[in-house]
Amino acid sequence: MTTPHTTTPTPLAPLFHTLADNIERVVKGKRDTIELALTCLFAEGHLLIEDVPGTGKTTLARCLAASIEADFARVQFTPDLLPSDITGVTVYRQNTGTFEFLPGPVFANIVLGDEINRASPKTQSALLEVMEEGRVTADGTTHPVPRPFMVIATQNSVDMGGTYPLPEAQLDRFLMRITVGYPDHSSEVAVIKGAGTDTTPESLSPVATAREIAELIASATEIQVADALYDYLVRVVAATRTLPDVRLGASPRGSVALLRAVRVRAASQSRPYAFPEDVKALAGPVLAHRLILTPEAELRGVTGMDVIDEVLATVPLDSRARV
Repeated sequence: MTTPHTTTPTPLAPLFHTLADNIERVVKGKRDTIELALTCLFAEGHLLIEDVPGTGKTTLARCLAASIEADFARVQFTPDLLPSDITGVTVYRQNTGTFEFLPGPVFANIVLGDEINRASPKTQSALLEVMEEGRVTADGTTHPVPRPFMVIATQNSVDMGGTYPLPEAQLDRFLMRITVGYPDHSSEVAVIKGAGTDTTPESLSPVATAREIAELIASATEIQVADALYDYLVRVVAATRTLPDVRLGASPRGSVALLRAVRVRAASQSRPYAFPEDVKALAGPVLAHRLILTPEAELRGVTGMDVIDEVLATVPLDSRARV
């Protein structure tokens, strides 16, 4: 077993909490949700926010973008949206006799895809391909997207008529899927008292730059993980593949995604090494949407989060996983 010896606090934590405080000025009473979104950002992942209308999905995404001095693009997904509306298009310039690539909104540091399930599968695939590859290829020329690069997609979990739900294989491109949920009573009172005042995404000032985010993303990869914790993490993911309620469990991509998120959570708490609690806290948001349940389980109302809770309750933990 490799035991971490580093004791120096990580540089990510101060900016992480400054960003969270800034976003919480507008998104009231949702600190845990905000920190999950920031964990996804620093893990270089993409975020899917799924909830009922009016709970602040788009507001959360816009506040995150407003808190960072970086390029931001918002795309409202509709059935008539074309792939080129996302990625860009090559045009012919008559005056020069040459072709020129005009980049689409995906060439931003943070891209908000509102109601992604309302676009056609072809357009969804164009965005999801860029999310996976980090570049757009047009007419044989490759155009890389900027770094950091994060897609925040929203979709409603109700009123699904006329929509195109993301297939499970495409859901796997998102590092996390989270919900915002209704605020508690005091938070909702604060929301309506601030309605129409300066507590809007537009009122937020940037507290970080894209360059700072990129540098701290690199620092998070230095968080140390004990061999026993690697073993525990993989056993948690592997357990999702053996339960009777699961038709298809999380893939090794899920293991890698969970490890990246675990490292960021440890760094955000000024720890130079990861704990089993990091795995337990992030297993649901990172793994639940990667599971395909059996029809019988779905009829009984079983969810991916239920499966993850069962896995965490049954997979044994080696005491050496905590250092």
